[in-house]
Amino acid sequence: MTWMSPQAWARRCAARPWRTVLVWVLVVMASAVTSGLLLSGALTTESTFTGTPDSKRADDLRSSRLGTEVPIRDVVIVRTQDADQAGLEAAVSAVHDRVAALGADVVSVASAAQAPVSEDGRSALLALTIPGDVADADPKIEQVIEAAKGAGPPGYEVLVTGDATLSRDLTTLSGSDLQKGEAIGIPIALVILVIVFGALVAALIPVLLAVFAIVVGIAMIALIGTVSPLSFFAVNMLTFMGLAVGIDYSLFVVSRFREERARGLAVEAAIERSAGTAGRAVMFSGLTVVLALIGMLIVPTQIFISLAVGAIVVVLVTMVAALTLLPAVLRLLGDRVNRGRIPILSRHAHEDTRHGIWARAVHRAMRHPALSAIVACGLLLVAAIPALSINTGAAGVSSLPDSLSAKQGFVVLNRDFSAGAVTPADIVVDGPVGTPKIDAATVSLTDALAADKRFGTPTVESHPDDELAVISVPVAGDSTSKAAQDAVTALREDVIPAAFDTTDAAVYVTGATAQNLDFISITETYLPIVFALVLGLSFILLLVAFRSVVVPLTSIAMNLLSVAAAYGLLVFVSQMGHGAGLFGFHVVPTIEAWIPLFLFSVLFGLSMDYQVFLLSRIRERYDQTGNTREAVAYGIGSTAHLITGAALIMVAVFAGFASGDLVMFQQMGFGLGVAILVDATIVRVVLMPAVMELLGDRNWYLPRWLEWLPNVHVEGEAERPRSAAGPAPAGAGS
Repeated sequence: MTWMSPQAWARRCAARPWRTVLVWVLVVMASAVTSGLLLSGALTTESTFTGTPDSKRADDLRSSRLGTEVPIRDVVIVRTQDADQAGLEAAVSAVHDRVAALGADVVSVASAAQAPVSEDGRSALLALTIPGDVADADPKIEQVIEAAKGAGPPGYEVLVTGDATLSRDLTTLSGSDLQKGEAIGIPIALVILVIVFGALVAALIPVLLAVFAIVVGIAMIALIGTVSPLSFFAVNMLTFMGLAVGIDYSLFVVSRFREERARGLAVEAAIERSAGTAGRAVMFSGLTVVLALIGMLIVPTQIFISLAVGAIVVVLVTMVAALTLLPAVLRLLGDRVNRGRIPILSRHAHEDTRHGIWARAVHRAMRHPALSAIVACGLLLVAAIPALSINTGAAGVSSLPDSLSAKQGFVVLNRDFSAGAVTPADIVVDGPVGTPKIDAATVSLTDALAADKRFGTPTVESHPDDELAVISVPVAGDSTSKAAQDAVTALREDVIPAAFDTTDAAVYVTGATAQNLDFISITETYLPIVFALVLGLSFILLLVAFRSVVVPLTSIAMNLLSVAAAYGLLVFVSQMGHGAGLFGFHVVPTIEAWIPLFLFSVLFGLSMDYQVFLLSRIRERYDQTGNTREAVAYGIGSTAHLITGAALIMVAVFAGFASGDLVMFQQMGFGLGVAILVDATIVRVVLMPAVMELLGDRNWYLPRWLEWLPNVHVEGEAERPRSAAGPAPAGAGS
């Protein structure tokens, strides 16, 4: 339909440029206000399941039967260098009284008289429970920390750690990592844009569009979050994806506009032509990215759904901005888009890129296609080998910076007591509690737990009227450690079945470790499902877009090689530690459980993003000449500088986030950055031209029984005669 075409939108927006820009400015202003009012309440640090694994069933039972949520557990540790029992008891009592004075609506504190003391007699522990949910806990734990530390006598150290403290510190650290990523990524991206365009105004346009898209996208996240709360990581995801695709899409469209002006088209015609070629490619590229991200939406966990929503929202907003706001801005600027030219860079930007360094590399690969393909595939497969040793899990509190109060308290807690004090396993028994059979099974279970060194002393809450019992037992060590996970696995598979095998009760285990195990199990279960869904949808889209069965098959194969290489390099650096010091990364024994599935969805989408842009240019040339070899050489050679610039921008953005302190952001940023770099060089400049040269006209093979597919012309309509307006002013080209 004509009204849906990028040319039609560009024509309308360019015809009324001031009105279009004004609408966008008003939308951005309204978005900023909306975010300020709603965003804080729309985000949460909780990671819940949308499915029903064991831990979720246990939590739901406790909520529905007892009317209580999962308790938010924290502890206050009072420590001194001298083993003075009387002094320690007095200090604990003082801290207890000050914290308890905050009131039960802020915190519940265990008795000071029952505070456990460490074996060396230098530390004592006060257990806390914060009412409400994690989303409301930040201001409460702030009051607790201030009161506890203010009550500590001279010579005594007071530390607070646990659920609420960790949530607060993670939120703060996530925000600082986000700011650091933006502070690093945006300036580097701007420098790269200046180098690519050779002009300041042209370089600023993509950054402006990306910022607009991010502001509007965050407002949409705030609105969505009021209906169903999203993880606070959604904002991080939205920001770096917005910077990456926002800058890239503008780069492609603005470059094509300058190229068409240099070829002699009038401003209006150049805008429409750019929308009909680069704009169409942007639209289909964006749809490809969205299809790849849809895979994360089917994973029944809040974190994946939040990441997917954040990325999909900003990609869609960026597409709309590139097809509406950008034509209006280009119409207002005209050839002033080349203002602020930097002489040396400007001359470089105006060179015929079809004969530059990248074009020579493409020609070299096509002269020896078989050898080039073998070498490129070999390099990617070698890089992928470490992925065979991938170990997924969670880095845990121990990987956080030492400066965080939650980390400091955790270290002392784990050393002097047990980290299980704040992350116990909660066993929920659903059945006729109070009957002889259930009581006998409960006693059998608690006796077995008390005799097992992997667990602490269990406590039992029995609710016969509600036919529910909750048995809470500390698990030794960090909740994310292998020892804790093995203990909870044994609890589920061996200890509980042995105690309750003669009863009809349903028994579920929840708690931090159990939730980690369930999360890992879900990601492993859904990984092949997401692979199949994303590959299938991508195949269909490319099949329709380019009317070929060969193009989607080769594209998918090359993108899978890029993803595999990214997995391998991530394991090699982050898990194995080779070169981690060069990047300032924490070396941890695990890759975050959500990273492989996340990387696949995002990397496959972004790789297909480049693929669609390149193939559209190749197909456009092929339709003009009918010569596949010349079309491939022209298409890749003439756009390689843009692809490389766009890739470097993405790498800069992802590197900014990888420079943060959170291990998950380091792994995510490095994985994305290295994959994009590999994809834009080895795959696009060597492997892709070599494979297309080997296949020749078979690249465009479409079986007769598929001739009914619509011809959507991603590459744009046939080239129109040049405008009679004459050549563009000097310096308009790229």
